[in-house]
Amino acid sequence: MEKEKKNYTDLDVWKQARILSKEIYLVSSTFPKDERFGLTSQIRRAAVSIPSNIAEGC
Repeated sequence: MEKEKKNYTDLDVWKQARILSKEIYLVSSTFPKDERFGLTSQIRRAAVSIPSNIAEGC
């Protein structure tokens, strides 16, 4: 019997990571403009890396 392969988009953890990324983008849009290329960018990249790494691992 062969195991059914799941797509990463079916994983709850991936779905939650996408929600987190969206929330991070919304919250970070309220940060001061002078942080746009510093803290804001770093936080956004970190948030996006979570679902990206899950997808890559699959």
